[in-house]
Amino acid sequence: MSRTTGAFYVMGGALGLLITGIAPGSEGNRALVGTAAAVALLLGLSLLGWGPRLPHGIHHGYVAIATVLVTIAVYAFPNTVGAISLASFYVFVACDAALFFAWPQAFAHIAFAMAMCLWVMPMRPIHPALPWWSGLIPAGVTFGVGVVVGILTRMASEADIDVLTGLLNRRGFDRALNGAIETATRTGQGLALVLVDLDRFRKINDHLGHRAGDAVLQRVADTWSKLLAPDQRLARYGGDAFALLLPNTTEQAAILLTEQLRASVTTGCSAGVTSWQPGESGSLLVSRADVGLYRAKQAGRNRTVLESSRQLPLAVELREAIDRGALDVHYQPIVSLTEGGGKAVGVEALLRWSSSAQPDVTTEGLIRVAEEYDLISDLDELVLRRACADAARLQETFAQLDLTLNVNVSGLELAETGYADRVAGILASTGWPADQLVLEVTESELAAESQTAISNLHTLRERGVRIAIDDFGTGYSSLSRLATLPSDILKVDQSFVAAIRSDSPAPPLLGVIAALSSALDLQVIAEGVETEYQAAVLTELGFALAQGYHYSDSHPVSELITDLNAHQGRVGPGLTDRELGDGDLYTTNGWLPLG
Repeated sequence: MSRTTGAFYVMGGALGLLITGIAPGSEGNRALVGTAAAVALLLGLSLLGWGPRLPHGIHHGYVAIATVLVTIAVYAFPNTVGAISLASFYVFVACDAALFFAWPQAFAHIAFAMAMCLWVMPMRPIHPALPWWSGLIPAGVTFGVGVVVGILTRMASEADIDVLTGLLNRRGFDRALNGAIETATRTGQGLALVLVDLDRFRKINDHLGHRAGDAVLQRVADTWSKLLAPDQRLARYGGDAFALLLPNTTEQAAILLTEQLRASVTTGCSAGVTSWQPGESGSLLVSRADVGLYRAKQAGRNRTVLESSRQLPLAVELREAIDRGALDVHYQPIVSLTEGGGKAVGVEALLRWSSSAQPDVTTEGLIRVAEEYDLISDLDELVLRRACADAARLQETFAQLDLTLNVNVSGLELAETGYADRVAGILASTGWPADQLVLEVTESELAAESQTAISNLHTLRERGVRIAIDDFGTGYSSLSRLATLPSDILKVDQSFVAAIRSDSPAPPLLGVIAALSSALDLQVIAEGVETEYQAAVLTELGFALAQGYHYSDSHPVSELITDLNAHQGRVGPGLTDRELGDGDLYTTNGWLPLG
């Protein structure tokens, strides 16, 4: 509005000065007309320079002053033809008011301009006097142009509104975003953007019909609109996607608000959050938030992922460590419970890294940072390649070693097109056999799989790689779906094993899991075994495989080679020379295969 009103003022002032200087005639008050034109020019320049900082109400004063200046110029102009020409400037007033004010206010300004036009034309003191009806034409044109401009403006503004929800649509939101970026550039304030997508909305349309889906969208829009401040803009960005523009808001505040919005509706939703940095375009900001939304979907839905424009020191340090290959991979043995206990049959690769920026960060926290800052692909590849190379070294060390290598994979990586081919490439370059590799995915990630993830799992299994569901029992996969998931091994979460105590019965669910694995022909590994009693109970329940501190902590590959060589492939407490004698079971070279 400031630019438009300022442009009208500058144009009117410049034309007024020009016509005052060249129009003939000795009557009237040429100096007064020139002064009015000069004032208009100065006011226009002030609006162009400082208008955006002025309150909205000030613009009513500018429009009213414009009407007064035009009236002064028409009244005092020394030439009758010139006065009639100057009356056309009332149209500028009508256009400006119709563009930016509500109808009642716009009509008030247009009526004031028409009244001044009808009054000043016959009141001019210049001979010959104009008749009373001389102002009808310019006044009528002022009214007609003002109404037409107002109607067209409102039709154009409705093109920015989503008909179903009454929110801004994508076009309107993009316009609002560009305006917010201009404001943030000028003021230096922060700006955050959130993209939200309703989870599994297609099923609502497919099972209940589009009318039910529309009702859900309207309910969500109404609920969220009530929770937002006046300067926060919510839009239906397309389909079941919403966009939220948050001026003067930090990333963390945007995340908190997103969690409040999620808690206010019964429909699950995924969200990507980001913030604007000086110099960035609106399209870049939206694309970064969209990456966060995608990661939220792939990581299990119904969550918020920050795709920050500023990397944390930890993320920067992790990026450098990945580039240098400065991360360690340790290995924890997996043992057989059916071969006298302690017989190593496989190892799980575990990432180990000490950060100087955040020394207390856990492995889980490290993985989250890698996922949020788009480092997970490189991190997963580094760990898998290192683990396969170390496992090949183990196999070369022990004659006829039949080692199974378990490696964790991120759900985001599993959902990437071509992941199965990347695994195949690593296996080919390291020489590690596909049938001796087990990829572990958490149950929650399998429960929220995409079709790409399922396709990758099937492809990997066809090539000989086995799939293990890690932390089984803590996710939300249904038992009926478990039978259809492409998996070979269940790893029982350590919380179940920790519940085994000598002063209470074994958790009934452990027996159920053992029976379930037998019915589905799945192997089971019990995680987190810390005592001999727990190992004995698990053996009695029918579990064949286990891992935990009772047997061994994780070690670098060189230490693991030394330990296995000293104890002929066994780990755990209580190993004696008698148990490792030449004539017993444990003198065979190599490990018992997991499969």
